Amino acid sequence: MEEQYGRRNRSRRGDRPARGDRSRRWPESRRWHGPRRWHGRRWYGLDDNEAGRPRLPWRSTALITAFVVIGSNFTAHQQPGREPLDVSGRVLLLVASGLLLWRKRHPVFVAFGTATAALVYLAAGYPYGPVFLAVAVSCFSAVVTGHRRAAWTSLGLLWAGHALVALWLYRWLPPPHDKGTSIGAEIVVATWVLAVVALSELGRVRREQWARERADRAQAARRRADEERLRIARELHDVLAHSISVINVQAGVGLALLDSDPEQARVALTTIKDASKEALGEVRQVLDTLRTPGDAPRAPAPGLDRLPELVQQAASAGLTVEVEGAPPRLPPGADLAAFRIVQEALTNVVRHSGSRHARVRLVHEGGALRLVIDDDGPATGADAGGSGNGLAGMRERAAALGGTIEAGPRPDGGFRVLAVLPLHPREDQ
Repeated sequence: MEEQYGRRNRSRRGDRPARGDRSRRWPESRRWHGPRRWHGRRWYGLDDNEAGRPRLPWRSTALITAFVVIGSNFTAHQQPGREPLDVSGRVLLLVASGLLLWRKRHPVFVAFGTATAALVYLAAGYPYGPVFLAVAVSCFSAVVTGHRRAAWTSLGLLWAGHALVALWLYRWLPPPHDKGTSIGAEIVVATWVLAVVALSELGRVRREQWARERADRAQAARRRADEERLRIARELHDVLAHSISVINVQAGVGLALLDSDPEQARVALTTIKDASKEALGEVRQVLDTLRTPGDAPRAPAPGLDRLPELVQQAASAGLTVEVEGAPPRLPPGADLAAFRIVQEALTNVVRHSGSRHARVRLVHEGGALRLVIDDDGPATGADAGGSGNGLAGMRERAAALGGTIEAGPRPDGGFRVLAVLPLHPREDQ
């Protein structure tokens, strides 16, 4: 009974936290991290910018409003025939320029709102002045945000309403005894409207161009990062695969001879120590270039001049390597790629081939270096614990230099890796 009661009680309460422990009661995404604002059904932090919505342009709107109000007061003294600027006129100016505060969130509404306020302001007989600046800014914002038709329509309605007032309705509208304007004046207003549209379209084109340039730069940065990541992955794979293969073989020899031949087991352990030390050094060099990509490497990159050292390491793993030909002088990138290709090919022989003999031939002909790595096989068919990326890494290295890799079984048995690397690769031209 006590067990059933305890189980039922726990199923009701679950993992309910202790009273006062609010950190476990609410998930991290819903915890309070500062001032927040209720919006609909969700809470938004004041620094979250309303869940990604654009910020309100307070500063620019305040500057435009001050310019419109002060400039209209100044122009009112220069136009004595118009209605004096009273409280109603100033309210219309504040409405026309204050709507610009929402021009990024609601560009269509602001475009029509500013045009309507400006039309009412002019129909009431108030003096001409900077009120058209608010209309121009709202239409510019609507165009650059993709609402071109709304911007053009609002400007067209403003011009049509102004022409209607100036050519016909002025008889019944203030100021009294107004003589209206001529068709030439309306042509000037139409020219102003077209200029606003042209500048808005120019701003839209420039903004789209900047967006494309930013996207291209971001894509190029991602491509460079991917290439650098693949390069480091290839380096680590080639370094670790070869050294760990030697360590694996020597560890097996040491375990097999530990009781019967302690001296040979000691030699195997010494080889393991040397291989691990060298692997740590090369891994440290790769990581140093990753931490400080702008600095020069502390140690020179390996090349074909270290081929005898590579042969000696393969011999310690029980593989006899015969080298034919002398390596030519290569640029640093091609030299490193050639060394890594030979290293990976010999590592694959140690891992996957039953042969204990391999041949490396270096042939310099036709402005290219031909690397031929052969073994007599047969394949062991056992899982050597590799990642399966060795051949892919060799092909990537050769392709980066404009070369090719061919790998496959030979007609007379065994396996062959043929690499053709140009002596003047693309990355060095």
